[in-house]
This record gives sequence, structure tokens and C-alpha cells, in this order.
Amino acid sequence: MFWHNFKYEIITHLRVKEVIIWLMIYPIALGTFFKAAFGDIYDNDIKFSIVKTAVVINNTENGEAFKKVAENLENADDAAFSFIYTDKDDALKQLKDEDVRGIITVDDQLSLTVSSNSLKSTMLETLVEKYNLNAKIITDTAKKDPSKTEAVVKALSEEISTVKAEALSEGNTNMYDQYFFNLLAMVALFGTITGLHIAVQNQGNLSALGARKCVSPTPKSRSLIASLCGTYVIQSICMVISLTFIITVLRVDMGNRIPLVYMTAILAGIVGSSMGFTIGSIGKMSFATKNAMCTAVSLILCFCSGLMDASIKQKIAESSFAWFNKINPAAVICESFFSLNIYKDYTRYIQCVVTMIITSVVFVTIGLLMTRRRKYASL
Repeated sequence: MFWHNFKYEIITHLRVKEVIIWLMIYPIALGTFFKAAFGDIYDNDIKFSIVKTAVVINNTENGEAFKKVAENLENADDAAFSFIYTDKDDALKQLKDEDVRGIITVDDQLSLTVSSNSLKSTMLETLVEKYNLNAKIITDTAKKDPSKTEAVVKALSEEISTVKAEALSEGNTNMYDQYFFNLLAMVALFGTITGLHIAVQNQGNLSALGARKCVSPTPKSRSLIASLCGTYVIQSICMVISLTFIITVLRVDMGNRIPLVYMTAILAGIVGSSMGFTIGSIGKMSFATKNAMCTAVSLILCFCSGLMDASIKQKIAESSFAWFNKINPAAVICESFFSLNIYKDYTRYIQCVVTMIITSVVFVTIGLLMTRRRKYASL
């Protein structure tokens, strides 16, 4: 009888329109919008890459001096710039086509043309300002005291650094990917729909199917567990579909621990279904009311996790309610994906996994206790 209930629970959920829409179609659509909105911001404005720059030389004497400086910059171990020498028209065309990030024009002084404000534009502005300043210092020194020119050039050529660069993480540091982590958390919590159906369909006063199950000779606990297992399978399939779409189609970097990422997604789906089972077991409210409760609770938890505004999570962490996101399923799910991407060790990840397992057990226990012992005077 267990396998019979298990099989038909899967078939039933596949026929529920809410499952298809909210757990399969909606996350794919929202993920696509996220990619369109945030996909190139990190690569273009935050992630470091060599700044391609066009150079137009109008003053030959100053141009030779700049070429020597440019050659040193390009040949450095940690080169930040590459230079293309061309004419004005070609340089403007390359800037318009975004083949270069700016145009340096060499006259008596350097001047810069950029198409937009960004980190790379700021780097070019700093380079031009520093070059013009150093050139003025050398020129003024040559006029006042030519004997000190060589010493000044040498001093300006030396780079003094008291800071040692060290990466804090070898993982994916794209801050915008947390929206995709939160998207997976939202899909997991929208799985409350599946858990809600289990609870309602086992209450004789809320559905005709629940009434038949209440008079069935099959032990209610066995029927509930079989239904929950079927629900977990459906929710796991939805999570796998969403995660696969994010990784393969949207090309979001989920790290190099992909098997653990999939395992985490499946566990997150179990948390969501279990929470829906608990909410559905509360009181004698109608299915529509409980469905609204599931949606409201899911959205509130996702909001606190940073789905709508990434800064909310940090604000909560700095407030007196910092404890809330430690038990907030959406925040814990998001943190587990984040930990797999950022940290080498598994300490924080294991904490998140243990929290999700405990949360699922608590939800299922509460739901079973509230549903299994319920009796009716008449059906």
C-alpha cells in the first residue's frame, strides 16, 4: 500500500497547475530576468581584467616618451593595461564598438576619452593624471636644476608598496550571484505548495479525498509518510531542473563542488515541502487561506534573505534580530550555496546542512502530530 500511495502522490502532483507554474516555469523566467539585469555588471565593472586602450599620438616627442612608459606597463608581471596605437577615427570606432575602454590622446599633455563611467574608466583617469603630474615634475626640475633630473626620474619610476595582496577566497566572488542563490531558496520554499496538498488531502473536513483516507483501513501514518516521500521526489525534480537551468543555460558559476550543490538543492526542497506540510496541518482554515499563508510566509522569509534587496540580509545581521536568519530557511539555504562557492573548508556548510535537516525533522514531526491524531465526529 505504501508504494501505491507513493506512486499516485507523484502522479497527482504532476497534474497540479501550481506545481508546474511556480516550481518549474516561474523560476526559469525569473532566473532569465536576473541574468539579463545582472549578468554583465560584475564582468564589466567589478571583476578585474586588462584594460584595453587606444592611443592617438599627435605630438611625436611626447609620444615616444609615453610609448616607453606604456611598454613598461604592458610588460609588468601584473599588467593592468594593453595599448593599441591608431588614428583618431579608428580609435573612436573601437570605443563605440566597446573594443577598447578609452582613448588616450598624446599632445603636449595626455587627454582621455571614455564612453561611460566604470572602474576601468577610473583606472585610465588615474593613469593619465599620474603621467601628466610626473611629466610636469620632470619638466620643471629640468628647467630649474638639470643635474637633479636623473634622480627625480628614478624616484618617480620606483613603485613603493607596503601592502601585500592576498586573496581571501579562491571561489566565485560575484556579489550578484547571491540573487540566484536566493532564487533557488525561493523555489525550495514555494515547495510549500506540495506539502500543503499533503496536509489538506489527509484532513477529512477539508477535502473529499481526505474523508476517504480517514475511513480507509490503511494506517494514517503510513499514508502520510508515503505521500511525503512522493512530494519530496517531485520537489527534488523541480529543484534539479531549476539548478540545471541556472548552471547550463544561464552560465552562473556555482563553484566546483557541483554534486554537493545538487545535494543541497534537493535538501532545500525537502525543507520547503516539510514547512508546507506543517502550515497545512494548522487549524480548520480552507485550502485557499492556507495557500495564501504559505505564499506570504515564503515571500517574507525570502525578503529577509535578500531576494528583493541584497542589503536587507546585512541589515538584519547588524540588528538585534541577527538570530532570525540563522533559523530562517531561505537564509540558511542561500548561505549553504554561498559557503560552497566561497570557503575551502566545510565548517559553515555543514552548519547549514545540519540546520536544514533539523528544520525538516521538526516540521514533519509537528505536521504528523497535528494530522495523524485528528478525529471527526462525522464526515
